[in-house]
Amino acid sequence: MVPRSRFGLGHVFRLLVVFGLVVHVIHGSAAADQQPPNIVMVFIDDMGWGDFSCFGNRDAQTPNVDRLAAEGIRFSQFYVNAPICSPSRCALMTGQYPHRWKITSYLNNRKDNERRGVADWLDTKAPTMARILQSHGYATGHFGKWHLGGQRDVDDAPSIASYGFDQSLTNFEGMGPKLLPMTLKPGESKPGKIWADAERLGGPVIWKQRAEITSGFVDAAIPFMEQSVRSSKPFFINVWPDDVHSPYWPSTENWKDGSRRQLYLSVLEEMDRQIGRLFDHIRNSESMKANTIVLVCSDNGPDVDAGSAGLFRGTKATLYEGGTRSPLVVWCPGLMNATRVGQLNESSVFSAMDLVTSLLSVAKVPLPSDVRLDGENLSAVLLGQSEESRKSPLFWRRPPDRKMAYGAGPMPDLSVRDGQWKLLCEYDGSKAELYDLMKDVGEKRNLAADQPEIVERLTKAVIAWHQSMPPDNGPVLGTETESRSSDRKKKK
Repeated sequence: MVPRSRFGLGHVFRLLVVFGLVVHVIHGSAAADQQPPNIVMVFIDDMGWGDFSCFGNRDAQTPNVDRLAAEGIRFSQFYVNAPICSPSRCALMTGQYPHRWKITSYLNNRKDNERRGVADWLDTKAPTMARILQSHGYATGHFGKWHLGGQRDVDDAPSIASYGFDQSLTNFEGMGPKLLPMTLKPGESKPGKIWADAERLGGPVIWKQRAEITSGFVDAAIPFMEQSVRSSKPFFINVWPDDVHSPYWPSTENWKDGSRRQLYLSVLEEMDRQIGRLFDHIRNSESMKANTIVLVCSDNGPDVDAGSAGLFRGTKATLYEGGTRSPLVVWCPGLMNATRVGQLNESSVFSAMDLVTSLLSVAKVPLPSDVRLDGENLSAVLLGQSEESRKSPLFWRRPPDRKMAYGAGPMPDLSVRDGQWKLLCEYDGSKAELYDLMKDVGEKRNLAADQPEIVERLTKAVIAWHQSMPPDNGPVLGTETESRSSDRKKKK
């Protein structure tokens, strides 16, 4: 005979309710006390989609990024919003098309900026993720290349702090404290210096071997993160290495045969080693590991005869996939869907400007009421909870001074990605090229003649977008460069 409990059912029920309330209160208190996530954005200069070994590189090894990918998620259909540095960085900073701020090519000296119809610097009225996070209690730091104002003879650009950063250390293309590179070839004993004129753009200036320049940015980022932790503040940092941008200066023992390709591969491996210290520091800190999101990608496609775009057509400065598609690795073991760890997301189509909206969502930081971003919220994708894509098409306009794209042109002026379709055309919609990227990632088979309705729809969409943006001098410069190219061919 089963003994009867001395407690009645009603009493047991009341105990369960009380227990449930206690558990709820404890859980809710822990959730309320959880600090917003730390965010680390590693944005690499001029690296191709196929340059990490976890994205297929067999000529060089990037074990530190590979480990990050094995503990996180890789994304194969991620894009940047321009095929050249300054506008790509602008989109990542603002969550908007860079054309809105007249940054459509790399920022140069005043005369050349005016010639191309681009700004001298990013307007401080532009929204930035750093400023928004800073206003909600984040410690914010920028360590690495800037190139959004303060370069060549543009020595009156706003400070990096003006965009929402508490601390910064940059290179020769930015205002304020900076690292400048020394160079050394095999057999030389006295190092040289490059970009010394940038000393007038602010200091203090630290000279460091270019082969170790990323380590200098990591050396500054680590104590910044530690101080933020000690102050119980979440942090947002940019670490933007520039060593895989030409000129390539690996250490003398890794010079190999001295060819452009081999120098690039040596620099790539050394950058991976140096950035690995940052990853290890975060991984070995229990508080950081549990609550930090690390993202690693490139600002545009590879330079000619250096990096690799993998399966894709085109290079830096072109609107083909090789110019705008970037490898993306996202690592956040304390926040990510554990069943997706180590996986490759081949479905989600999204871009750098979507990262701003998505990361603000993960941080539970609202947008200011007067700010409208072009990026969409794909936070669930970053955390491995979804494989959706952005709903709106992605649009591009070529840099105004890159019609010929290092001799490979003339290149299309505009492009759009909408679902499986990619269309490229001239400013007026002529010379349309249409590719089905689900079947033809290399953009080899132009389907424009077979799909006139899709061509018409996408052409109208990309022209309407182009005309809604502030103009640059691409049409005039494109005509001039095509004419000069034609004249040279006639003389041969």
